Amino acid sequence: MIIAVSYLLLLASAAAFQSCPPRGHKSTALAVKRSTIMMPTTEPLVPYKAPGSTQAQFVGLKSAQLQSGKLWISQYIDDSASNDIISSLLWMQSESKMKNKIELYLNIPGASLRPALAIYDAINELKADGVNIATINVALCAGMGALISAAGTKGNRKCMANARYLLKKTGMDGEVFRGQATDIHLEVASIHKWNKVIVEEFGRVSGQDVEKIENDLKRDFYLSSDEAVRYGLIDEVLMPNFNKRPRVEDTMLDIGVFSSGQKYQGGDGKNKSDKK
Repeated sequence: MIIAVSYLLLLASAAAFQSCPPRGHKSTALAVKRSTIMMPTTEPLVPYKAPGSTQAQFVGLKSAQLQSGKLWISQYIDDSASNDIISSLLWMQSESKMKNKIELYLNIPGASLRPALAIYDAINELKADGVNIATINVALCAGMGALISAAGTKGNRKCMANARYLLKKTGMDGEVFRGQATDIHLEVASIHKWNKVIVEEFGRVSGQDVEKIENDLKRDFYLSSDEAVRYGLIDEVLMPNFNKRPRVEDTMLDIGVFSSGQKYQGGDGKNKSDKK
């Protein structure tokens, strides 16, 4: 037993001697291994002070924006996303400070037919109750996302300068029909019927003829920001106002200042909805 303990002490002394740098050696490198700096994978937290409260608390960024009447829709719209969006819209309508205006920031890569139509109907109901719905396309609104963007209140449908729109028929994206041939035929016929309704809704919000929209939707129909204005989907493109941009030596904040009153200047910007 004594011999085993002595042997272990001898091994520990030898390991400590080897780990010591030689006399006169100067280390220039840090022995600490630095961990890689990673971006946060969860929702950022921001301080928020509730009305009537004297202390602020940290809440999620989207939750804080929701308190000020701003809702981000930046995902594929399925049944679950549609339920969350509609419930958020109804909650904002119930708040007295948000009854006049709700802002929707959109980046919709696609949407299922029925959930997107539910959001579209909810937006129309809010407008009928006197709520001003402002829509801002920040990147891409594809399929039914383009219809949701165009469903905002006339004069408050906007997009960023480099945003795009993709108009196409929808209803069968990612869906696999199984069952008897008769049931599949009925499902496809139902989708074909609802696509005709969507074409009519696009005509109502844009002022374009239904025949023209049906011809455009035969293939994927892309629109840039200025083309969307001329097509009648939106009313305004948010362009950088360089006259209001601060000098670099003064501040590095608010470099991109957007003027809400500046409309797109290219083209005549006229569509058939202007004549109504």
